[in-house]
Amino acid sequence: MNKKDFLYGLNKMSFNGKEVGYIEKDSFEWGGTAPESVDVEAEQVPDAPVLVLAQKNGTIAPKFNMIQLNYENLAAMLGGTATETGWKAPTELVQLSGPCTIDTPSGKTISIPNAMLLANLDGKLTLTEVSKVACTLKVMKPADGTAPYEIMDTPSEG
Repeated sequence: MNKKDFLYGLNKMSFNGKEVGYIEKDSFEWGGTAPESVDVEAEQVPDAPVLVLAQKNGTIAPKFNMIQLNYENLAAMLGGTATETGWKAPTELVQLSGPCTIDTPSGKTISIPNAMLLANLDGKLTLTEVSKVACTLKVMKPADGTAPYEIMDTPSEG
């Protein structure tokens, strides 16, 4: 068995050209929707559809919690303004979009060329947990009509 026969783990994630801060352990999920179809039924055939019409491919909508809440990361994930001494929430509607890449220890990279990031401050403010930015990536069709995402071998450095 080759480890490249499997897809697991998360080494590094980048969104819109910037590395995303630490991601909470066990928080990354693929999300998305299952494929959709319509069954065509016939009165004469009571036990199964006579035709199945595909309506939509399955999708992904990765969800994860970013827990490294320095001011720069807050601005990158939530919008707003970061300084050396603080972060101010945005005063306008935030639409953060761009490419996303995820490198894994299994030797694979997931590439999403066109994603919108939906994020909000979440979690608790306690001495037993850290606060987090709950993130969802909405995967959109690239303007050039290419695949919405791909999984490929991680390019070797050097």
